[in-house]
Amino acid sequence: MEFDLSWVLLGLPLAFGLGWLASRLDFRQIRLENRQAPKAYFKGLNYLLNEQQDQAIDAFIEAVQNDPDTSELHFALGNLFRRRGEYERAVRVHQHLLSRGDISQADRQRAQHALALDYLKAGLLDHAEAALLKLEGTPFEAQARLALLANYERSRDWPQAAQMAKKLAHAGQGSFAPRLAHYLCEQAATQVAQGHLEAALQLLYDAITKAPEAARARLDLAQLQADMSQQAQAWNTLMQALDSSSSAIPLIARPLAELALHCGKGADTLARLQQLYSEQASLDVLEAIVTLSAADPADQKSARDWYARHLEKEPSLVAATRWIAGEKLEHEQFHPQVQRALDHATQPLLRYRCAACGFEASKHFWQCPGCQTWDSYPARRVEEL
Repeated sequence: MEFDLSWVLLGLPLAFGLGWLASRLDFRQIRLENRQAPKAYFKGLNYLLNEQQDQAIDAFIEAVQNDPDTSELHFALGNLFRRRGEYERAVRVHQHLLSRGDISQADRQRAQHALALDYLKAGLLDHAEAALLKLEGTPFEAQARLALLANYERSRDWPQAAQMAKKLAHAGQGSFAPRLAHYLCEQAATQVAQGHLEAALQLLYDAITKAPEAARARLDLAQLQADMSQQAQAWNTLMQALDSSSSAIPLIARPLAELALHCGKGADTLARLQQLYSEQASLDVLEAIVTLSAADPADQKSARDWYARHLEKEPSLVAATRWIAGEKLEHEQFHPQVQRALDHATQPLLRYRCAACGFEASKHFWQCPGCQTWDSYPARRVEEL
């Protein structure tokens, strides 16, 4: 059979036309998809800027459906879910990213970090720890270690927290010596609760060695020594604390005065506290001076004069209330009501306030119960701030 060249010549233009038509249809479809995805993305971004998170999530979901291979849209959607407290949906988004084999190593590490944050926010500490440990050796290593440190502190796993703090210090993330001393004090408190006093003593001595300028270890040590009927050693411990931890003198003054009365060191302690008070007046140092002065029969009448002297230095409702409590008023029958009102008014002024978050408490904390920051409570009362 002879081959007819005319059919080939006729078929070439037809094939070219069909190919051109198919390419036009593909380009039109691609352009349509490309228009839809950015439109939904920018719509979501606009909602987000206007703080309309519900509408932003709907728009980002639409964008992801139009372009499921775009990892940035997944990250935006996952972060929105986490901010709204929808942690389960955020976890699913980031787990989906991790399950994909076509994303870059950088995006995989980023998704792993985001997943760890999801678990942390949800309070799933075990899952968070496992996710954070996978970030060792990545650009997120420092952030992961800090998150692990906070995680161990929340679960009160002090040995693990100490190990992580040492890693951070070795990596040049700052000095963690004061925090390491706190961990030792926390472990000492556990040992005391279990009746292992000698082990607690050793932990507190280690804490003093770790951070000599920190006041907590010496205060806890003095308390433990006093409980073990070692009042003289406890008094010496607090006298050393006055020199090493000047910022904590208000916290040291009252227990020091009580110990001084027990071991016959009242005169020496009173002279030292008076010197410190003259350098910087403090309500707690003032109360310690009044306590020691009142213990001396010769000074009992003049002990309360210290409140009046304090008022000469600075106005203080607390000192005025203390002074009025022992005075005879012209209308003495109303004294109890007046005193009760003044005591009620001074209660907020005697609190301690966290410098990081403003959380107030009637007692001094080494770690803020509100924001979990260490050493954020000044030793001074609210009235003195």
